[in-house]
Amino acid sequence: MTTLAIDIGGTKLAAALVEDDLQIRERRELPTPASKTSPALRDALKTLVQPLQSQAHRVAIASTGIIREGHLLAINPSNLGGLLHFPLVQTLEALTGLPTLAINDAQAAAWAEYHAIADETRDMVFITVSTGVGGGVVNDGQLVTGTGGLAGHLGHTLADPNGPVCGCGRVGCVEAIASGRGIAAAAQGSLAGCDAKTIFARAAEGDEQARRLVADSAQVLARLIADTKAVTDCQRVVVGGSVGLAQGYLSQVRACLERMPSVYHVELSPAHYRHDAGLLGAALLAKGEKDDIR
Repeated sequence: MTTLAIDIGGTKLAAALVEDDLQIRERRELPTPASKTSPALRDALKTLVQPLQSQAHRVAIASTGIIREGHLLAINPSNLGGLLHFPLVQTLEALTGLPTLAINDAQAAAWAEYHAIADETRDMVFITVSTGVGGGVVNDGQLVTGTGGLAGHLGHTLADPNGPVCGCGRVGCVEAIASGRGIAAAAQGSLAGCDAKTIFARAAEGDEQARRLVADSAQVLARLIADTKAVTDCQRVVVGGSVGLAQGYLSQVRACLERMPSVYHVELSPAHYRHDAGLLGAALLAKGEKDDIR
């Protein structure tokens, strides 16, 4: 059977037809509506899925934010603008006439990445480091979403009590320091106003401030991984996202982790499905494996 998988991000919307063997075909993308209003998102989703829906048997959505009872919520409501409480499942069912499942994008990605290594472990954590920092937890072969959909939002754990204010309202969250947005916000002087991609490029050229910003992010992520190991006793941490997959970043994280006591060491690996993990994980969940969620 074919799943119409949709990935809703802060900057773009993606959709693709995903077969049961996880082959992706007919991918389409659109920018996320700048107005962040319900009518604008509905219209964009309609345009995105209309050419694909006749070939699908079900819909699976991986979305930024917290997904609770099919509605879109967020730790930082201002990130969603007028999309807070947007009825994702109801909207896609009305647009397509197909049964629909929705889940947080990092949780979905965690499920896809787990399936890539399921023969090796039943306890895994996925962390995405991109514009923000998110995650997903697989414990004893089950995806942990929590009763309110909050499980795995690791980017909103504490990194520095004297750090910058996070968008969620807390001070010093991992996301406020280690994310692409956090790296850019900390830049000063000649790097002020540069995005994370530019800062990584300047770091590769030897710019001292850029190298320090990247190293600070890697150090914070390594501490998060050690904390996660202590809480979950996971056997592997998979890292994805545009920052997480940037050249040389994971090796810096690994070096920081190795300097900590051995009890916090855990195998690290880059995301197998890279930027497709959210689409594929949502498709896997829609395939009929809901019993594997808790």
